[in-house]
Amino acid sequence: MKLLFVVNPISGDVDKKPFMDSAKELCTKYGLEYEIFETIKDDGSKVLKQAIIEINPNRVIAVGGDGTVLFTSIALMGSNIPMGIIPLGSANGLALELYVNSNPIEALKDAIVSDVIAGLDMVLVNDKHYSIHIGDVGLNAAIVEAYENDENRGMAVYAKYFWEELKNQKKFKYSIKANGKNIRGEGLMVAICNSRKYGSGIPLNITGNPMDGKFEIVVVENIGANTLLKTGLSKFSNLFYDDNNMKVISCKEADLTFDKPHMLQLDGELIGKFDSLNVKIIPSAVRFITHKDNEYL
Repeated sequence: MKLLFVVNPISGDVDKKPFMDSAKELCTKYGLEYEIFETIKDDGSKVLKQAIIEINPNRVIAVGGDGTVLFTSIALMGSNIPMGIIPLGSANGLALELYVNSNPIEALKDAIVSDVIAGLDMVLVNDKHYSIHIGDVGLNAAIVEAYENDENRGMAVYAKYFWEELKNQKKFKYSIKANGKNIRGEGLMVAICNSRKYGSGIPLNITGNPMDGKFEIVVVENIGANTLLKTGLSKFSNLFYDDNNMKVISCKEADLTFDKPHMLQLDGELIGKFDSLNVKIIPSAVRFITHKDNEYL
């Protein structure tokens, strides 16, 4: 067996060397061939895609956070080569969603020995931008934008910007065309969900399944005092999710329009400002190495 490790050296400010040293020892012990592809700022998925063609590995292992997983997934689209995930980013939200072992070496062992391969969906926005986890416009995207401009990291920093944005929250008008219907309204946030929780662990879409060939549009219409009290003010779990303040639309394609351009974030990356979005599902875009304990199967 030949493995290709796709490593983001700086994701989440986590040092990947200790893991990679252990991974090399494991591969040597069991006679596994391996190559290492390190992502750099100017690397595009096309470069990785070409490396995959040249190396022709049996399995590709994404070592990093959600961004590394997305980067690797884009390069693997259209390929029969399965992907495993090693959770070594800042939050590892997608890995947690997909029931990847939180211990990196144990996750590697799963990725090597498991014959349970599942189709992992991806979302395509405006025929150009990809998401494998959650994207949105509105409140959370504004928080991400402020967070990205701060040199500090962590939940305390996120919380600071959350409260700042919450104090200045303003609803915006939206229109959603999906499943033959046109839904209009006002909200604080419109999210594009291929899974259930943000990387921070905050649940948004309790019905989501990244392997069902659909995605959900989730509109957060309001975050009121009752919602904040339910979270205990110091904990963010269930912050956005509240049946009384949300609309959820499950679909395979949707057209979204807004009253003015709003910042879009996809999987924690700022994409730009848009007043309209076309969103499509790409079912089973990537072959994902998992196991029978994965509740999505």
